[in-house]
Order: sequence, then structure tokens, then C-alpha cells
Amino acid sequence: MTTDKTGAPTSVRAHADKFTIAVDGHEIGLTAFVDHDDQRIFHHTEVGDDYAGRGLATILVGEALAATRSAGKRIVPVCELVANYLDKHPDFGDIVDPASDDTEQFVRAAVRPG
Repeated sequence: MTTDKTGAPTSVRAHADKFTIAVDGHEIGLTAFVDHDDQRIFHHTEVGDDYAGRGLATILVGEALAATRSAGKRIVPVCELVANYLDKHPDFGDIVDPASDDTEQFVRAAVRPG
């Protein structure tokens, strides 16, 4: 089990369209994605304001990207937080595809409400 900067235990869980992070059993953040062929397109990440500065987004994104690699998918970082993580962790560089206008249009259509 991973702990945040305060020593609190964290857990990351995979869902069909997102990964969530919990602290002490309380879900407090997510990174959302859509799968398209062999790509996993990360389009949004958030962690509750009350948990800022504890390294939770880094834990969440790191585990989500590791799971994406294990699933044999390529990473497309539309989300700025995911893109920034990848800039600092070049070990994922071999499975990263750049975001494009087509990628962003696909995401908008895939996550359209209704």
C-alpha cells in the first residue's frame, strides 16, 4: 500500500473509464480516460482541494499509467496534469502518443452527456 506525504494510506482502483484514489477509505480523486483502439486517452484529473499538496495526484497518475502499460495500451495525455507527469517521468516515453485535434474531438464525442 502506498502512503501520501502525510503518511496516510492510499489505494488506487481501476474502473471502466477512470482510476480513483482513496485516502483512509474515502474516495477523493480521479483520473478519467477513454479507450480508443490501442490508446488510453487521459482527459481529466482532479483531487479534492482539502487534499492538495499531499502528492495524491502523482500517486494516482503514476499507478494509472503503470496499469495502462500493463494493459498493453498507449498513453495519450490530453489532461495537462498527466502531460506534466509524463514530462517528469520519461520512463513512459516509449508508450506515449501526442494528443491531436482528432484525439480531442474523439474525447468530446465519447464523454458527451446523455
